[in-house]
Amino acid sequence: MPFDFDITHHDGPARRGTLLTPHGPVDTPAFMPVGTAGAIKGVTTNQLRKTGAQMILANTYHLQLRPGADVVAELGGLHRFMGWNGPILTDSGGYQVFSLGEINRVTDHGVEFRSHVDGATMQLDATIATRIQEKLGADVIMCFDECPALPCDDRTMRRAVDRTIRWARACKDVHERDDQALFGIVQGGLDLQERSRCVNALLDIGFDGYAVGGLSVGETHEQLAAVLPATAAMLPEHRPRYLMGVGTPRDLLAAVWAGVDLFDCVLPTRNGRNAEAFTAAGKLKMRNERHRRDDRPLEVGCDCETCQRHSRGYIRHLFNADEMLGPTLTSIHNLRFYQRLMARVRDLIEAGRLATIVEEFPIASLIQPTGEPEENG
Repeated sequence: MPFDFDITHHDGPARRGTLLTPHGPVDTPAFMPVGTAGAIKGVTTNQLRKTGAQMILANTYHLQLRPGADVVAELGGLHRFMGWNGPILTDSGGYQVFSLGEINRVTDHGVEFRSHVDGATMQLDATIATRIQEKLGADVIMCFDECPALPCDDRTMRRAVDRTIRWARACKDVHERDDQALFGIVQGGLDLQERSRCVNALLDIGFDGYAVGGLSVGETHEQLAAVLPATAAMLPEHRPRYLMGVGTPRDLLAAVWAGVDLFDCVLPTRNGRNAEAFTAAGKLKMRNERHRRDDRPLEVGCDCETCQRHSRGYIRHLFNADEMLGPTLTSIHNLRFYQRLMARVRDLIEAGRLATIVEEFPIASLIQPTGEPEENG
C-alpha cells in the first residue's frame, strides 16, 4: 500500500504527523493551495514550491469541463500535465453542487450541471466522478457528496446526508486504483446528530481518510468552532482528517485544535489578486494611499521572494498601474504566509505549546489583531 499516516506528536487533540503518498510525504497539519483548473492562479509551480507547499488541490468538475479527463490522461496525468511532482488531491465536484446551485439539478442519482462555460449539459454521479478522478491520477481522491448551503432545514439536511452516504458507498464500490487513497466526506451541517449518522455509515464502508464537508458555506466562525471538535472526535484516530474549503487563519487554528490534519482554501491567491496581503498582525489593503512611500516589505521578517525584493510602495504601484505582477507578488507572499503559519503550528505542537501561536500570529486569534491593525479602506 503506497499510503501511510503516522502521528508523531499530540498537543491536546491537535496532531503532528506525516502523510505518505506515492508522490512524497506531506507534513501535517498541512495547508493545500487550490489549483481548481490545474493551476494555482498567477503562480508557477516553481514559485509555488518555494513557498513551502507540499500538496495541492484540483477540481474534478472544472477539469472535466476543460480540457477533459481523457485529455489530461493522454498528456501523462495531472502531475505531468501541471508540472507538479508533489502530492495532489482532487475534489469530486460535490462542492459545485453548492457553489453552482443555480445551474444544476440534484436527484438521488446524481447532479446534472449546465456548463457555465458553454451551457452544455454535464452529468456527475458517484461512478462518473470516481472514474474522472482515476483518469486525472491524483494521489488522494474524494467521494461524490451533496454539500447543502447553511442555514438548512432538517428535511433538506437529512436528504443530503442520505445521498452522501449512498454515493460514498457507490464510490467505494467502483474505485479500482490502488495507488490512490479514497476519502469519504462527512456532511450534516451544524446538526451533530446528522454528522454522527454520516460518520457511522462512512466507517462501516471504510475509507483511507475522512473529510469534514459542509462548512464554510454560510456559518459563522463561532458555529464552525462549536461543531468541528465534536465531529473530528468521531473520526478514527489513525486516519487523516481533512477540513474542506476552510481557510481563514483563525478557522485553520480552530481546526488544528480540533485535531484536523489537512486544509484547502482559495483565500491566499484570491485575496492576493484583490490587493490584500496577509500578515501575522492583520491584513493589508495594498491599494491604500498609506503605502505610496512605504519602503518596508509586506511583512518584516518574511522570507518569501516578494518580501525579500520588493516594497509596499512598489506593490501598491503595480496594483494601481494594473500590472499583472502585483497580484502575482502578493499571492506569492500570501501562499508563503500560510505555509509559515502551518510550519510554526507543527513546531509548537511538537513542543506542546500550540496555545502560544496567537502571540506570534495575532491574526489567528478570535480577537482583532493587535500591532498593525487590519486596514478598512
